[in-house]
Amino acid sequence: MGAAVQRPALLLLSILLPLTKTKTHSGAGSHSMRYFVTTTASPTGLQGLKVFAVSYVDDTQILRFESDVATKLEPRVPWAKEMGRDYWEGERISLESYSQLARENVRFALRIYNQSNDDRLFLRGHYRHAFDGRDYISLNEDMRTWTVADKTAQIAQRRWEEKKIAEETRLILEGRCVAWLLRHLEIGKEILQRSDPPEAHVTYQPRPEGGVTLRCWALGFYPAEITLTWERNGEDQTQDMEVIETRPAGDGTFQKWAAVVVPYGQEQRYTCHVQHEGLPEPLTLRWEPPPPWPTIGVTVGVVLLGVVVTGAVAAIVIMRKKSSASHTVSQAGLGITM
Repeated sequence: MGAAVQRPALLLLSILLPLTKTKTHSGAGSHSMRYFVTTTASPTGLQGLKVFAVSYVDDTQILRFESDVATKLEPRVPWAKEMGRDYWEGERISLESYSQLARENVRFALRIYNQSNDDRLFLRGHYRHAFDGRDYISLNEDMRTWTVADKTAQIAQRRWEEKKIAEETRLILEGRCVAWLLRHLEIGKEILQRSDPPEAHVTYQPRPEGGVTLRCWALGFYPAEITLTWERNGEDQTQDMEVIETRPAGDGTFQKWAAVVVPYGQEQRYTCHVQHEGLPEPLTLRWEPPPPWPTIGVTVGVVLLGVVVTGAVAAIVIMRKKSSASHTVSQAGLGITM
């Protein structure tokens, strides 16, 4: 089947991410439900195609599905069990059916690319596929037309237009996905519709090459959407910022930081601005120098502090090592936003 058989795996990002944004009377913001599906093929052939799927409501994983295992479908949060028998039976049937479609999509993509194994308002929906790590075909925002990555993918486009896949997808997004999203929000409202504000502060770190790094931290917030920006004398410094992606904290909340390098002595000219739906109003922070050391007992205090700090650093390093783990980001997307 060609040299491409030596590839360890082939990924098809293919799923219905129901991105359904919905505005609530409480003003809590928008909510979404998404499904991520990954199809993999082993180096030995296409007989062993496996499908893995997860579903999220906002930033919380709701369910997990895996083909060819004893437990194919399982809830990931307590309230999901209360969705009822009809919901879980419907999800099982839908995901098993979609698994067959996902396998067919992989085989078809391999063939055309000549490869071997390798009030609540509906805002928008999307349906996207990627092949072998690159864009393949996706449904446009009008949910009627398609965008393809290259001329080869146009073969799939013509086939899907003949089968009216766009119309079927739109009905799923605007119908069943919206209904299930609203049901999740009702049953899991204590988690999904909460707004935990961030705990924010600014840290100071001198640089060997000159200047200092001011880092604005936001910790313990939910949902994940947040904005951190730096200003100098009121002027936006976004282009000069270093920002990490929002990261899960491991306890159901999230964390993020944004940093700028500033000349020594000009720290007070810079302010960090934090916006999050859990805050009654945006935060404005700046670096606050620590109070001066007392004149009595300075030597002893420094020694003791050195012991404490050394121990703390060691503990942090150990915790990071223990918590290190490899993660696989699945590529797939069908979603609705309300």
